[in-house]
Amino acid sequence: MGAPDRSPATSNSMQRVKVYRLNDDGKWDDQGTGHVTVDYLERSEELGLCVVDEEDSETLLLHRISSDDIYRKQEDTIISWRDPEYSTELALSFQETTGCSYIWDHICNAQRNLHFNSLNNDTFHSMNSELRELPAIELSTLPLILKIVTESGITDQMRLMELIVANQDFFKKLMDIFHICEDLENLDGLHMIYKIVRGIIMLNSSQIFEKIFGDELIMDIIGSLEYDPEVDHVQHHRNFLKEHVIFKEAIPIKDPLVLSKIHQTYRIGYLKDVVLARVLDESTIANLNSIIHANNALVVSLLKDDNTFIQELFVKLKLPTTSEVSKKNLVHFLHEFCSLSKNLQMVQQLRLFRDLMNEGIFDVIADVLQSPDKKFVLTGYPYSFLEPRSKSSTFLCC
Repeated sequence: MGAPDRSPATSNSMQRVKVYRLNDDGKWDDQGTGHVTVDYLERSEELGLCVVDEEDSETLLLHRISSDDIYRKQEDTIISWRDPEYSTELALSFQETTGCSYIWDHICNAQRNLHFNSLNNDTFHSMNSELRELPAIELSTLPLILKIVTESGITDQMRLMELIVANQDFFKKLMDIFHICEDLENLDGLHMIYKIVRGIIMLNSSQIFEKIFGDELIMDIIGSLEYDPEVDHVQHHRNFLKEHVIFKEAIPIKDPLVLSKIHQTYRIGYLKDVVLARVLDESTIANLNSIIHANNALVVSLLKDDNTFIQELFVKLKLPTTSEVSKKNLVHFLHEFCSLSKNLQMVQQLRLFRDLMNEGIFDVIADVLQSPDKKFVLTGYPYSFLEPRSKSSTFLCC
C-alpha cells in the first residue's frame, strides 16, 4: 500500500490523533501525533485510514479498512483494532470527540458498502464519478442514499446539492419513510435516516436549509435527528419544543411571516446548540448563525414598520390599568426588541430609535427605574436597551 494520492473529500475529514501500537510487553507505544483522513489508497479502489505526522508530514499509519468486525470504539475518543495484515493491535486517540465520531462513521459506512456491494451502483460509481441522478426514495434504497450522501467527493457533493434542491419531493418522501420506520420501530432504518439527514445538513447548502427549515418540514427534520445511533437512548427534541418551550406573546403579533420567522429562529438555534452541537463544523455553524441573524433583522424590520404594532405596545405600557405582570412582560419585550435591532443597518437603527423616542421610550425607562423590583430596575437602565438579552429569553425567540 502507498500513500493516498487523493485529497480529503471534505475539510472536516482531517482529525488530530495520536497513534498507538501494542508492543510485545502488552504496553501501548506512542507512534506520534498527526491528522487522520479516510480516503482511497494509492492505485486502489479500497478505502483506508491514513495518518500524516503533523510536524514533518511523514506517514505514521496506513491501514486498509476491512469488512471484518475488528474495530472497537472505546469511550468517546478512541478507535482500536487488530490489523490482520501486520498481526498487531493499533489504536487512534482523538483530540476531539466529534473527530472520533466522524472517522468512526466513515469506517462503519465503508464496511456497510463492502457488505452492500451487490446493490445497483449505476447511480453512484465511485467517489470521483459524476452523480447523474438520485435513486428512488424508498426504504430499500436507504443504504444507497446513505452511501451517496456520506461518501461523495467534492464534485459529487455539488451535484448532490443540485439534485436535492431540484427534487421538490425529496424531503417529503424521506420524512414519509421516517414516519413509517418510527411507527414500525425500525431502528436500522431510523439510524440510516439520521445519518442521511445529518450528512445533508453538513453539506452546508443555504438552498437546502431554506427547504428543511420551512414550517412544513422542520419538526420532522428535528424528529429524524432524535435517533442518533451513537446515543444509547432516543432523544425527545420534538416533545421539548412542543410542550416545554413557551412563546411569551407580550403583545399579539398579527403578521404570520413574523411569527413564522420567530419560531424558525428558535428551532434553528436549538438544532445548532443542542441537537447537532457535537457534530457541526465551524462553517456550518457560521451559516446557521447567519440565518438566525437574518431572521432577527427581518423580524425587527417588519415590526418596526408596523406603526399599529408599535403604537399599541406603547399604549399598553402607559395605561394605568395594565397589570404589573403585563407591564414587566411588555418592558422585557421592548428590551429584547431593541437588542435585536443591532442586526439592522445603522441608518435603520437610527430611524427606529427616533421613532421609539417619539413614542415615549424614555418615559417608560423612567417608570421602570422607580420600580421596587431591583431586577426589573436593571432592565430599565438606558444602556441595557442596547445590550443583547440572555439566551433564556423567549419573547422573540421561539
